[in-house]
Amino acid sequence: MADDKKIGVYLCTDCGIGEALNVDQLEAVGKKEFKVPVCKKHPNLCSNEGVQLIKDDLNSEEVNKIVIAACSPRVNTEVFNFDPLKYVTERVNLREQVVWTMPKGEDKEGSQMMADDYLRMGITRIQKSAVPEPKIADVNRTVLVVGGGVTGLTAALESAQAGYKAVIVEKAQELGGWAKKMHRVFPTKPPFAEIEQPTIGAKIEAVRKESNITVHTGTTIFSIDGGPGGYKVTIDRNGSQETFDAGSIVLAAGWKPYNAQKLGHLGYGRHRNVVTNLEFEQNVAKTNGKVTRPSDGKPAKNVVFLQCAGQRDKDHVPYCSTVCCNVSLKQAKYIRESDPDAGAFIVYKDMRTVGLYENFYKSAQDDEGIFLTKGEILGLKEESDGTLVVEIDNQLLGRRMKIKADILVLATGMVSAMVPDEMSVNNLTPEYVGKMVQKETSDGIIESLEPESLILNLQYRQGPEVPHLKWGFPDSHFICFPYETRRTGIYSAGAVRHPMDAVQSTADATGAALKAIQCMELTAQGRAVHPRTWDRTFPEIRFESCTQCRRCTVECPFGAYNEKPDGTPLDFASRCRRCGTCMGACPQRVISFKDYSVDMISSMLKSIEVPEEGTFIVGFVCENDAYPAFDMVGLNRIGMKTNFRFIPLRCLGGLNLVWIADALSRGVDGIMLLGCKYGDDYQCHYVKGSQMANERLGKVQETLSRLMLEADRVEQVQLAINEWDKLPGILEAFAKKVEDLGENPYKGF
Repeated sequence: MADDKKIGVYLCTDCGIGEALNVDQLEAVGKKEFKVPVCKKHPNLCSNEGVQLIKDDLNSEEVNKIVIAACSPRVNTEVFNFDPLKYVTERVNLREQVVWTMPKGEDKEGSQMMADDYLRMGITRIQKSAVPEPKIADVNRTVLVVGGGVTGLTAALESAQAGYKAVIVEKAQELGGWAKKMHRVFPTKPPFAEIEQPTIGAKIEAVRKESNITVHTGTTIFSIDGGPGGYKVTIDRNGSQETFDAGSIVLAAGWKPYNAQKLGHLGYGRHRNVVTNLEFEQNVAKTNGKVTRPSDGKPAKNVVFLQCAGQRDKDHVPYCSTVCCNVSLKQAKYIRESDPDAGAFIVYKDMRTVGLYENFYKSAQDDEGIFLTKGEILGLKEESDGTLVVEIDNQLLGRRMKIKADILVLATGMVSAMVPDEMSVNNLTPEYVGKMVQKETSDGIIESLEPESLILNLQYRQGPEVPHLKWGFPDSHFICFPYETRRTGIYSAGAVRHPMDAVQSTADATGAALKAIQCMELTAQGRAVHPRTWDRTFPEIRFESCTQCRRCTVECPFGAYNEKPDGTPLDFASRCRRCGTCMGACPQRVISFKDYSVDMISSMLKSIEVPEEGTFIVGFVCENDAYPAFDMVGLNRIGMKTNFRFIPLRCLGGLNLVWIADALSRGVDGIMLLGCKYGDDYQCHYVKGSQMANERLGKVQETLSRLMLEADRVEQVQLAINEWDKLPGILEAFAKKVEDLGENPYKGF
C-alpha cells in the first residue's frame, strides 16, 4: 500500500484564485499543519506545464497521493487523470465553491477560512485513502435475452453484431411475439402516412442464421444466480433443465393485453360482436384482410372503435398505453381496404399520435369513410341479429347520436408482462411482481411468491424479480438511466418497460443491448456501472465485528448482498454500484471503501476549524445533484455566505448518524443534508438514498436529546440539479433559523 507520507499538494492560482485568496497561507496549511513533503503552487495547473509538474513528482516517486486545489472535480477530469491503480487523487474545489461564490463586499477573511478548511479536509481525506484493489474478473460475455419478440430479437442481433454471444429464452413455441400476429404495422418510413407489411419474419430469419445467437423456445427460466459477469442461468423445457453462464441480461418479456373480462360495462363478454383491438387484429389476419363479424362471419359495414377502453381509469389501467390511437387508425384503414363502402367510427378521449405519426393521423382524417369524434359511449344495445346500437355523446358536435355497428372494438391497454394474470396493475404486491400464496412453515403461515408466476426467478435475498413501479413496469432511474432496473446487469427494454410500439421497441432494444455490453466490460475491469463508472472500489466488511443485523442486506437498493444462514452478509461485488448506502446503514460501522469510510468523514469533520463566534454550518451534499448545483451557483458568480462547509457524499443514503453527532459535539451550530428528490417521482441516482437519509433522520431526535440540543439544528433539503438558483435562498433561510436558535453550547470545547 502507498506510503501515507508521500502526499503532494498542488495549488493553482489561475481563474481568480490567486487574486482572491492568500495562496501562501494555503501553502502553510499543507506544509506546517500537515507536514506534507511536497506542496507547490502553479499559475495554470491544468496546462501542459502544470500537469507535467505533477507527473515529474510521480515519476521521481516523491509523491503517490495527489491533492489538487484548483477547480471543481467535475471539470478537467481527463487532464488530472493519473493512473488510479497506482495513485490516489483528491480534488479540492477552490474555484467554483469558494472564489466564484465570494459574497459582495468580498469577505476575504471568510473565504480564506473556507479555502483553508477545504484544503484541510482534502488532505485529511487523502491520508485516509488507499489505492483501490479492483476485483478484476474473467467475465462471461454472453447476453441472456429474456423474450423472443421484436425487442428480444433486436437485442440479440445487436449484441451478436457487436461480437458478443446471445441466448434467447422464449416461453412460446415460436419467435416473433405479438408482432408476428399483426396483419399490418404502423408506417416506419417517410412520409409515415400508410400502413406497411410486417418485417418480423426477416428478423426471425436473421436470428436463426446468426451463429452467435442460441435460441430456446417453449422454455422458461427456472433460476438465475450470481451477478454481472457471472450469472448461472438454469432454464426449463418440458421438465428438462439446462444450466449455462451469462454476463448480463436484457429483459424483453414484452406486454399482454389488459383483461377485457373486467370491461363488462362496455359490453365485452355480454355482446357477441364486442371485441378487443387485439382480437380484431387477429381476426383480420386470419381472413387475410377481410373484416367480418365474429358472431356470424358476415362482412362488416360499420365498425365503432372506442379509445381508452378501461385506460386512464383509476379502476382499471390508470395510464395511457400510447399506441392504441395508432392501432385504431390502422384498423380503420383495414375496414376501408376490405370494403370501400364500409365506414369506421373512432370515439376518443384524446387522439394521441406522437411525432411523425401525426402524418398517419392526417391520412386517416382525409379518408371520407373514417369518422373521428371526441366523446364517450353512453349506452349499448344488441339487436336480435347481433347488430349493436351504440349511443355516443359527440362532444365536438355537442349532441347525442346513435350508430348501428356490426362490431364494437375496445382499445384495451398494454400491461407489462411482469404483472401476473391473476393480478391487476392496481393490485400489486409492494415492489415485487408475482403470485402471492400462503405457505405453512416452521415460522407459521407466511406469504411468498410462487415461481410459476415469475419470469426471472432470481436467487436474490431481496426477491426473485426486479422491483417494479406502482403499475408493474420495472423500476429504474427513468431520466438519467433508461433501461436500468434495480438489479445491476439486468436491463429492461420494450413494452415490458413502458408501453411502446415495435419501432420504439427496436430502438429501446438497441440501447439496452449496449448497456448490457457496457456492464460486462466494466465488470471485467472491476469497475462500477452507472453512475460511478470510474470507481474501482467496493465495500469491505470487517466481519469479526458484524452483528448480523441485516441492515446492509435489507437497505441496499440493488440487491448486492445475499445472506448466509446466520445472517452474515454475502456480497456480490459486481452487483454493487458503490453508493455507500450499506456503509450508512451499518450501526457497527464495519463497512468501508478504500477511499470512502465513516472514519474518513469523521476525521474530515474534526479537521475543520470551527470559529469561536458566529453561527457555523456543515452540509453533507449528494455528489450527483446537489454538488453540481453548487458549482452552477459559482459559474453564475452568485455570492454566498462563508459560514458553510460542504462535504460531498456519494449519496445521502451513505449518511451515517455518527457524523451528525461528531459535528454537533465539535460545536457546529447547524447541519444540512442536501440530496436528490424522493417519493413517487424520485430522481435519486441510487433510487432511495435521499429517502433513507430522511428515515434515518427520524433517529436524530434521540441523538440531539442526548446532547441537549434542538432538533431544528438538522435539516434535509431535496434539491434537483436544475434548482441551483434556489440554493442561496435555501442556505440563507437555514442560517437565519440557526441564528434564532442561538449558538451551539458545545462551541469552544
